[in-house]
Amino acid sequence: MENKTRRPAGMFGFTIVWLGQIVSVLASSMSQFGLSIWMYDQTKSALAMGVMQVFFITPFLLISPIAGVMVDRHNRKLMMMVSDLGAGLATVSILILQYFGLLEFWHLYVTSIIYGLGMAFQWPAYSAAISTMVPKEQYGRANGMMSIIEAGPGVFAPLMAGALLPVLGLTGLLFLDVATFIFAIGALLVVYIPQPVRTEEGQQGQGSVWSEAAYGFKYIFARPSLLGLQLIFFIGNLFSGIGYTVLAPMILARTDSNSLIFGSVETAGAIGGLVGGLVMSAWGGFKRRVHGVLIGWIWAGIGMAVIGLTGGLPVWITGIIVGSLVSPLINGSNQAIWQAKVAPDVQGRVFSARRLIAWFTNPISPLIAGSLADFVLEPAMRTDSGLSLTFSWLVGTGPGSGMGLFLVICGVFGALVGVAGYFSPAIRNAEDILPDHDELPVSTA
Repeated sequence: MENKTRRPAGMFGFTIVWLGQIVSVLASSMSQFGLSIWMYDQTKSALAMGVMQVFFITPFLLISPIAGVMVDRHNRKLMMMVSDLGAGLATVSILILQYFGLLEFWHLYVTSIIYGLGMAFQWPAYSAAISTMVPKEQYGRANGMMSIIEAGPGVFAPLMAGALLPVLGLTGLLFLDVATFIFAIGALLVVYIPQPVRTEEGQQGQGSVWSEAAYGFKYIFARPSLLGLQLIFFIGNLFSGIGYTVLAPMILARTDSNSLIFGSVETAGAIGGLVGGLVMSAWGGFKRRVHGVLIGWIWAGIGMAVIGLTGGLPVWITGIIVGSLVSPLINGSNQAIWQAKVAPDVQGRVFSARRLIAWFTNPISPLIAGSLADFVLEPAMRTDSGLSLTFSWLVGTGPGSGMGLFLVICGVFGALVGVAGYFSPAIRNAEDILPDHDELPVSTA
């Protein structure tokens, strides 16, 4: 589509948007760091902090299908701004309450709802916009850059927030956050983001809001290759979620609650993800992207299994770096496949359906992990049971060994998910079976 406005477009325009987002996300991560400390000081309760996630994820999941419809129906740039504006309004509310000394912990629950509603628009809007902004040969590189936004703040935000919090205070961090939201929206305003060409698939999916919301799920289930890829992520995320739920308690149990060691492992994981994102941004991934998905899952599973082994900090850091390095490869390659194969004018609905299916495991994983770790594996590994005698050479004994074994098991099954994908022709040959969206008929209506 021709850029009649002569505004920055293509990969250059995307880079401008990306810069606005990474600055904004970094500032938001810093303010969240400060708010987490403030929340714990106010409540002294881990449960009270955990409830914030419930208030975020529930509206996010409930509105996601509708958000996908809105992304497809309306201007992509506008929807991207809506997502940033929702998060910005939540932060402005907290800033005003904090400035006047009126902030209470329950206010963060309310703003978490607003934040969740805004973020429901963000992922489908930005993912769909990449399809119209950059050439399909650059999808892998663009998605690698987006993965840096996810990993980078995990490395730098705690350090920067820890240094600035004593100087600026919580109010200063919140003000900085609001300023960067304005910067991110400004970056969107100056670039050209083409609207997708209307296709026959898009016409077939038109109807009421509810029928269009359901269309995303129908689209996936009607295409065995896309459904197969999504099942790879559904099952892989289930094992990954279960395993990483016990990561923190395993390390703390094995180190007598040494927060420095735990923080070192977390930082190593964030650095691994950042390096992986930088590599993906420069490389773009395998030419045949399904290899990035399946090989990535195999290596991620191996990394998780290594974390559970006996050996202490060097082993934990090795395992988490191996796993986090390939995360951008997995997500970037998969995203590139979907962006190339799904018609741009239905991507909002389809990508929202993808996210809802993938995140369906989030509430389930902690329940499975916590129950099996507390009541089965940990007690079994602390006694002279058959389980302990069989696996003590692998994961050690004593506190945390049961959770270590759990990580090994989940890692092995996670790797097998990637292996299984190669045995399915629908998944292995997905890029040959599915036509690229630019080969689809264009609507003449």
